[in-house]
Amino acid sequence: MPYLSLYRKYRSQSFDDLIGQDHVVRTLQNAIESGRIAHAYLFTGPRGTGKTSSARLLAKALNAEGGPNPNPPEDDPIGQMIAAGNCPDVQEFDAASEAGVDDVRKAIVEDVQYQPMMCRYKVYIIDEVHDLSGKAFDALLKTIEEPPEHVVFILATTEYAKVPATIRSRCQKYEFHRGSLSNLIQRLTYVADAEGIKIQPAAITAIARMADGAYRDALTLLEQAMLTREGEITLEHIYDQLGLVSDETVDGLLEAIKQADVPKIIETLSELSRLGRDSRSILDSMLQRLSDLTRAAFGVEIGGQNDAGQEAALHAAGQAFGRDFLLAIRSSLSEAHRVIRDISLPRIWFEAELIRLALANQVPTERPKPQSKAAEATTSDTKVQPKKEPVAATPVKPVKVAADDPISVAWQAAVEELSALSKSMAARLADAKIGNSENSVLYLQFTRQMDLEWIKESPKRISAVQEAVQKRLGDAWTVELGVGQRAVIETTQAVELPLEGQKLTETVREIFNAN
Repeated sequence: MPYLSLYRKYRSQSFDDLIGQDHVVRTLQNAIESGRIAHAYLFTGPRGTGKTSSARLLAKALNAEGGPNPNPPEDDPIGQMIAAGNCPDVQEFDAASEAGVDDVRKAIVEDVQYQPMMCRYKVYIIDEVHDLSGKAFDALLKTIEEPPEHVVFILATTEYAKVPATIRSRCQKYEFHRGSLSNLIQRLTYVADAEGIKIQPAAITAIARMADGAYRDALTLLEQAMLTREGEITLEHIYDQLGLVSDETVDGLLEAIKQADVPKIIETLSELSRLGRDSRSILDSMLQRLSDLTRAAFGVEIGGQNDAGQEAALHAAGQAFGRDFLLAIRSSLSEAHRVIRDISLPRIWFEAELIRLALANQVPTERPKPQSKAAEATTSDTKVQPKKEPVAATPVKPVKVAADDPISVAWQAAVEELSALSKSMAARLADAKIGNSENSVLYLQFTRQMDLEWIKESPKRISAVQEAVQKRLGDAWTVELGVGQRAVIETTQAVELPLEGQKLTETVREIFNAN
């Protein structure tokens, strides 16, 4: 007997065996029991969630002997033929490979007029229906709208929006959901027991997480682990097989970022590179772990944890890192995940990015709370203690500015103020330069797009920059942000302004509200 992949061998053979789609099963069974059978169904949802399997189960229920029967027996001969793919009245059509109008006309439109050979209904299952061409949809439209009584269409798609509205409006829609972590663990455990495979619960959880809600992907990953195993399948084996990074390693990397331990960051990344982990897989593992830690830090149950000790350790780690740190690092790494696809040297770039995050520390320092007048009076009667200035993790290098350039002087003072208040802001503004400054508009140019987007994604950050500039140049001034080299003022050289003599003096006094 030829070898069958696990996802084919353990394909659901009854509605009771279909995990995680109870809403679909219940609706279909009720419709069959009441005799309200539609002429066209549209199954939509992510890959590997049971759309095609459900289409076959529906075909079996409609054509069962003595039916339609919502729960046909396993020994039903028609059902066995459909499961084996040998029933002439149940035809599966792959739109991804047969998308032309001629294919549709020959396989469906011209064939629907004939009566079924041995079944009650002729069932046409069209998988990935969104791949049909526009003319193929036009040819199919009239047939789907008014098919013969003996014909039922079941369309399946992962991209519902690409199916024309004219087709969608003529079908009953059933939306399939991604499998939950607990559902995937349940299915993987069942298959492992049926195959006689010994596997650690933590390894099953790791596979379920990587499957991202797809049952077929989960079984495929399990099968890969089975083919390369030697004895029990361990969590370490899964990490090596899938190219993942262990939670302990990720936690150590996050702790190094939090403590600004640059040598440990470099050593950890070098070791992971030696083990064959590329930067994208490391980044994927970090984002997965940060997702779990964020949930734990905010008291959200993760679900699917087979070990109570592991669940407690996760919550302890989430609390230890802190919500502010987790949210800031998660946001920065999400941006890095988007950018790294276009980087030609991802390993070197990723190392530099983690070092930058470590030095910036990504956690803003809180502004000092203003004192009440009574507190100020009390303080004035006592000896004034020297105020300790906050230190930014990334010190801003002093910039040489011309003495007769009030715009550059004001901007440098604004940068120093913002850097003292926020370590993240210090890192983002380190390379920002002044572009044109005309008509009371200050143009700030950023070298990196991600620094600009970090500022613009929060109205509070934009307001902070605006207020710092207005504090020195006046309320009439506004700030515009951009990327590039738009007439950037070289602050290391003296800048000759178009105003001279008395007119220049009057302008400077006006800007600084001088008498």
